[in-house]
Amino acid sequence: MNFKNYRLTLLLLSTLFLLITGLQAQKLNALLSYSTFYSPKDGPYIETYLRIADNSIHLEKTKNGKYQGKVQVIMMFKKNDSIINFDKYELTSPELDSVSNTSSFIDQQRFSLQNGNYNFEIQIWDMLDTLSKPYVTLQPITIDYDNNKVSVSGIELIESYSTTKAPSIISRAGYDLVPNISNFYPANANKLIYYSEVYNTKKALGIDQKYLISSYIQILETGKTLQDYIRYKKETSSDVSVVFGEFDISMLPSGNYNLVIEAHDKNNELIGVNKLFFQRSNPKIQLTVDNIATNKVSSSFAGRITDIDTLREYIRYLQPISDNQEIAFSMSHLEKADLLTLQKFFYMFWSKRDPLQPEKSWLDYLDRVNMVNMAYSTQISKGYQTDRGRVYLKYGPPNSISESYNEPAAYPYEIWHYYELENGQRNKKFVFYTKDIVTNDFSLLHSDVTGELSNYRWQYFLFQRVDDGWDIDRTTLPDGWGENSTDYYNNPR
Repeated sequence: MNFKNYRLTLLLLSTLFLLITGLQAQKLNALLSYSTFYSPKDGPYIETYLRIADNSIHLEKTKNGKYQGKVQVIMMFKKNDSIINFDKYELTSPELDSVSNTSSFIDQQRFSLQNGNYNFEIQIWDMLDTLSKPYVTLQPITIDYDNNKVSVSGIELIESYSTTKAPSIISRAGYDLVPNISNFYPANANKLIYYSEVYNTKKALGIDQKYLISSYIQILETGKTLQDYIRYKKETSSDVSVVFGEFDISMLPSGNYNLVIEAHDKNNELIGVNKLFFQRSNPKIQLTVDNIATNKVSSSFAGRITDIDTLREYIRYLQPISDNQEIAFSMSHLEKADLLTLQKFFYMFWSKRDPLQPEKSWLDYLDRVNMVNMAYSTQISKGYQTDRGRVYLKYGPPNSISESYNEPAAYPYEIWHYYELENGQRNKKFVFYTKDIVTNDFSLLHSDVTGELSNYRWQYFLFQRVDDGWDIDRTTLPDGWGENSTDYYNNPR
């Protein structure tokens, strides 16, 4: 993956791992996601959903002439150095008539966990592949349910559902819910089905009190709610209320989104919220020249930009803050469109973001571009094209930057800390590093911001400077490693 490509890409997300291992052409291919819930009787718990492709594991012929594979799975939930909950089990695939079948099978588990911060570690390997070794991946999670306040559970994406006939682990609210493991929706996916729960409204609001549950889709980068994708449900206070619905996303453009579930009391005060990131690829919905043809720019600031090469460069400047439709339009039309078309696009871009003062917004942004071009340009890239420049333009200046350029064991790196982003995410960080400080070319190594590159083993890459033969399966840093980087990350200056 090109880490500098920030267009629509399936990233390593907080609710999704892409697990690939194996030393032969055949590779284990599995997807894992999870959701957290709360039981008024038993307390918080987490559900894990694991999907494995049959054609990615070794299959052995069984006694009855069919084919079957075996996968070893270890799931652990750690707090500091203590294992709080875990399970180790063999996962057996359904029997297949042929090794050429291209299906998959799903495993669902539940783990009881009290409120707190955990490291969720999964190890998985193909038991019938004698050359394979466990693939290990790590993900921090937080469990936070206050049994005296209203809260919204995690949001489980659903692939399909049917009426429950015999209750099982996938049964909820009278339905059997088959989880959708991926939060990437390709062009052929036309429905987004979801399940969630709202807790403690009876305790917080009182008996027989009315409240409102709203479910909607918002644009990740701007936090803007899409008016065509809103659902409301009136509820009466209870211990647990079910939120089960779906959206037709056939006309939802490509982009990064949040699925948001909120609870409001009778005074319209927000009393509970949760959100889940997802990505949509929908190439048929695009911004075209016809869409911008009605924009009149002759007397506008965009109309005063009459040098087409300058305007093209200005449009390139917009890429860090553009949505996917705008990026697709500029990629398709930037070099071949005439001056007037580009002026209309440029005017439309800024009018959409600031209808009252589009020119001021553009000039303010141009000042920031000039700043990052001075600060972050390299021998081959202008500042706005670099990872640090893109992050600065997209999210604004960080509240603090921890710089470390001379640690003996580590490559030069910077850790940027944001108190709060415009889309509501708080206490977020970016880790940049470079193998050559002279070039000034720092690459994004890890971020906990939704939709950005996420690599919770970032320190292993950082310390390749002293241990080029490092083992990706190690779960802890060797003594002496990471002392500054861990401190800078956990305690930003």
